[in-house]
Amino acid sequence: MKMGRAAFHMAALVALVGVAGCNYSFKSGSFPPHIRTVAILPFDNETTRFELTQEIHERLLRDLPRALGITNAGENVADAIIRGSITRYVLNTPLFRPGQNTNQVDVLQRQVTVAIRVEFLDVANNAILWEETNLSVQGQYLEESESEVDGRAEAIELMVQRIVDGAQSNW
Repeated sequence: MKMGRAAFHMAALVALVGVAGCNYSFKSGSFPPHIRTVAILPFDNETTRFELTQEIHERLLRDLPRALGITNAGENVADAIIRGSITRYVLNTPLFRPGQNTNQVDVLQRQVTVAIRVEFLDVANNAILWEETNLSVQGQYLEESESEVDGRAEAIELMVQRIVDGAQSNW
């Protein structure tokens, strides 16, 4: 009988610790407590690739708030604002080999480079929480089976992750 009581008390203790653990929460990035919403503005575009503005904006709207543990809001009511400029777009050929003919090159892989300036602003304190003046990312795609759109999507995905990492680096 004593063994049954000890087991009961142990189970009760484990259950109590488990319930107490449920009250713990982790907010990704551990932002200052007053930042709960963000307005993500379309980036200015200094390149000739006009589709970049929409592609970057849509990806930021979709992924950034969730990754940072905050929600989207309009610029006039947001606690923070993310704004920036697309400063460069370059298409390179980092992997190629000589072709069958001496004047020919076989392209194996292409690379898309996108560079931006970005700021994360605290509206209440009128302060820049984080900024990067030359965030540059690359996306690759195989010439045979993929397209420039694939490389650009990879670059934008990396860009969003770098913005998340940068924004969280101060907290």
